Amino acid sequence: MPDTISGERSSLKGSYPCTVPLDVHNHTYASGHAYSSLQEMVIAARDAGIEYFAITDHGPATPGACDPFYFRNYGIVPRLMYGVKVLMGSELNILDCEGNLDIDERLYPKLDIVLAGIHRVCWRGGSKSRNTEGVLSVMHNPRISVITHPGDGTAELDFEALVRCCRDSGTLLEINSSSMLPWRDKTEAIPNNKEIIRLCRATDTPLIMGSDAHISFDVGNCRYAKALLEEEGFPVELVLNYNPDLFFSFTGVRWRGEE
Repeated sequence: MPDTISGERSSLKGSYPCTVPLDVHNHTYASGHAYSSLQEMVIAARDAGIEYFAITDHGPATPGACDPFYFRNYGIVPRLMYGVKVLMGSELNILDCEGNLDIDERLYPKLDIVLAGIHRVCWRGGSKSRNTEGVLSVMHNPRISVITHPGDGTAELDFEALVRCCRDSGTLLEINSSSMLPWRDKTEAIPNNKEIIRLCRATDTPLIMGSDAHISFDVGNCRYAKALLEEEGFPVELVLNYNPDLFFSFTGVRWRGEE
């Protein structure tokens, strides 16, 4: 990953804008525990002023999620809907300390964007060092663009090692807003995310916020992530939701609407 951060920063300074042009972590009811259709989610993105919007339904190891065959049919979905530039992808499950994921790599070409995260219901973890090895292995997978909610407390991780890997791998760590919702009772999410933010700030490493919307009303809602980033004084120009061009150049993701 070339060092393009300093040369490609946006002109954004100061407080965080209300609208995010880019939102890459969202689920439809195909995920099994979400409550809106694809069209409802994209319309909500349009209404929220989002330019680039990704649908990232869960991989099949999540209880109730769709069969891998679901992803094979992504070609029928328009990549420009209601004026919104749509990316069709998945949030895959990191299954173990070897970094195994829950779809066959032959499906990757069907996905515009691939996120990966640890979910308690299908995670076989170990020690802090072994957990970290598993996530680092996933970060070095060239198809993975974002590690979702690494700070939510599901697995003990060496955040310094993950941050060091970001630039070399072209992978972003997510500050997940949903995991900090009070009713979710993830008591480690705020302190862990603060540590990630401080490490990224100290090394000039970009981050991405995740709404992790499971219903259309939450599309673009990064309230808790935004508040924490502002509290920690993280530079807004390094939050790539506000700089889609830098997001695409950093991760290598492409919007397929121009093909």
